[in-house]
Amino acid sequence: MINISEFLNVDLRVGRIVSAEDHEGARKPMYKLRVDLGPEIGERGIIAGIKEFYTKEELIDKYVICVVNLEPKTIAGAESNGMLLAAEDNETIALLAPDKIMSPGSKIH
Repeated sequence: MINISEFLNVDLRVGRIVSAEDHEGARKPMYKLRVDLGPEIGERGIIAGIKEFYTKEELIDKYVICVVNLEPKTIAGAESNGMLLAAEDNETIALLAPDKIMSPGSKIH
C-alpha cells in the first residue's frame, strides 16, 4: 500500500502519439514512439512493448495516458523517457486513454 502523497508524486499526463517505428534492436517486439506531451513538456521518445497488439497506423494520433516523471531508461540501445499506461488481460493489452479529446500535456488528477 502507498499513501496518497506517494501517489501524488506520479505525474500522469495526456499524450498524443505522433510517430511510431519498429525498435529493431529489442529482444521482444517493441516500438519507438514520439509522444507529444504539450508545450510544457514537449515531445518525448518512449519505448513501448505493444507491437504485438497495435499496428503503427493504429497508434498515430492516438491519445494515451503517460507517466512523465520516471527516470529515463535505455532499452536495447534507445532511451525511453516515459511510460504508456495499459491494462493487461491474459491475451491482450489495451492502452489507457481519456474518453474525450484532451490537449496533450493535460494533467491527470
